[in-house]
Amino acid sequence: MTVLDSPRAPAIGPVAPSDLDLAGLLGRVADGDHTAFAELYDHTCERVFGMVQRVLRDPGYSEETTQEVYLHVWRSAGSFDPAAGSALAWLITLAHRRAVDRVRAEAAAQRRSTTFGLASRPREVDEVSDAVELRARRREVRDGMEALTALQRESVELAYFQGLTYREVAERLDIGLPTVKSRIRDGMRRLRAQLEPGQAA
Repeated sequence: MTVLDSPRAPAIGPVAPSDLDLAGLLGRVADGDHTAFAELYDHTCERVFGMVQRVLRDPGYSEETTQEVYLHVWRSAGSFDPAAGSALAWLITLAHRRAVDRVRAEAAAQRRSTTFGLASRPREVDEVSDAVELRARRREVRDGMEALTALQRESVELAYFQGLTYREVAERLDIGLPTVKSRIRDGMRRLRAQLEPGQAA
């Protein structure tokens, strides 16, 4: 994910995310609409990554945490309640909470390592559970990516691991925007089937 000193201008034009029907997109995502998920990502990724980056101040952790936020959105979009606030506020709150959780987990792991000395005593399950959980979330997605075709995986990695918009992916791969959207849509459908056994591919 490319880290910028200031937010990028949205690739779709001057319309700000707050002006879009994000609540409607979330509703469609809850129904498993991959196109809506792609649109939601394009309209909000800069804001979400910006929030995560301000909390974590680490490019690698920010990449992983932003990825986790959108994975949570894909799985739990149905939990969004328009009566409780705007869709953008819901996304930013998710990003902030996930980033804070990451800070706490990393701080706890560091304290345990410093205080007890991992090399001098056996590590109990409760001493490493936070780190294990973080690694497991990342490994779960990485393993699921293996089920994608090479073309799908290439496009998905550029969009979700490097933070490119769909338009930027198209320019990087020198292919049409509809082709990029199709590859990512199909890739996300297959990834969902891997992460949620029993779901139709």
